[in-house]
Amino acid sequence: MKRYLFGFLVLGGAVALAGACSSNGEETGGTGATTTTTTTTGQGGTGTGGFAVGGGGAGQGGEAQGGGGSAPTGKWVSGYHVGYQAWLYPTDAIDFSGLTHLVVGAALPNADGTLDTSFYLGGAQGPAFATELTTAAHLAGKKAILMIGGAGTYAGFSSAASSAHRAAFVQNLLAARNDLGFDGLDLDWEPLGPADAPDFTALAEALRAADPTLILTVPVGYVNANFPQVDAFWATVAPLFDQINMMTYGMADAWPGWDSWHSSALAGESGTTPTSVSSSAEAYIAGGVPAEKIGVGIGFYGSCWAGGVTAPGQAAGGSSVVASDNDMSFTNIVNDYYVPGNAHYDAAADAPYLGFANGHGPYGCTFLSYEDEQSILAKGAYVKSRGLGGAIIWTIGQGYLAAAAEPNPLLVATRQGFLE
Repeated sequence: MKRYLFGFLVLGGAVALAGACSSNGEETGGTGATTTTTTTTGQGGTGTGGFAVGGGGAGQGGEAQGGGGSAPTGKWVSGYHVGYQAWLYPTDAIDFSGLTHLVVGAALPNADGTLDTSFYLGGAQGPAFATELTTAAHLAGKKAILMIGGAGTYAGFSSAASSAHRAAFVQNLLAARNDLGFDGLDLDWEPLGPADAPDFTALAEALRAADPTLILTVPVGYVNANFPQVDAFWATVAPLFDQINMMTYGMADAWPGWDSWHSSALAGESGTTPTSVSSSAEAYIAGGVPAEKIGVGIGFYGSCWAGGVTAPGQAAGGSSVVASDNDMSFTNIVNDYYVPGNAHYDAAADAPYLGFANGHGPYGCTFLSYEDEQSILAKGAYVKSRGLGGAIIWTIGQGYLAAAAEPNPLLVATRQGFLE
């Protein structure tokens, strides 16, 4: 999974605009008949995007919460829940005590400014799924945010936000917000290149002007610490958004010049392991984004390396990440991979991992990086100490342990780490 917005992904010396994906560079999601505001059938990718320099070879770059929903600490935890994972996590099982905002995905932009609101479920199931979740969130005293776009929706998003269709797009976005009971919108335009900046800004400005109380959030990419400059664009548009959330998960693979590394290290980055939550946050702050508007990313999934490496910081050789988002959910890690004797905690990175001499589990993992309660608490402590705004979770359904005495251990940790 590689997610960058308003920046460049540099691999092996070649520069290209980088999009966002939700699973090892592959789009996920489903097809379904559109409803409510569109007349076509659409296929949607998932994930979120950011505009920062990230990924690539190690030497080559690979606040206020608008309308309420604040925790006692003033921090937010915005958790994504997407239609194609509806079966993973029943609505009545959601532990809202670990959330301030529920982000429901996704409504997909069409080129003419209309929306596909099937939420990857098809027919009337999509709007029913969304309204069930917004109702549950409000009953729990939380805010509900509608995710717009995601990986694979660039053509529709860019056309819908253009001057030719922007007015209709804004009208349809606000209509969907009202019809489905949402409090705000999460703008996941992927990939967002420099040429898209004017239309993206104009879209956010138009939404703000149409409804000043609207909660507006945007996901942004993590930063390669070897190239820590964040485009000044984000400081410019920061006043338009309530949350600017870094997707600081899935931050490593066997890219040129990289050693094996954690999916979401809090710290400990180096020249050959050049990603961490803290270095990304510092880059955005240095780029002019207010600390209180920045959220860190927490993945309720891990990264399975196969091919020989057994721990972070080893020469990748023929190893690589072979499974991550969806396949390597926290639920699957606990059920299919976790062995107490093979569990380790990297104190320098504040990240757990499993190491196996031989391939283990369905994907033959030898090094499995993931998130646990201890690492989430560490991220919460960092957010509080640095004055950041909060966190996002991709995705809450991947952390649910239906048969466990405590079925939501990671959401318990987000509550304790961020909201108490």
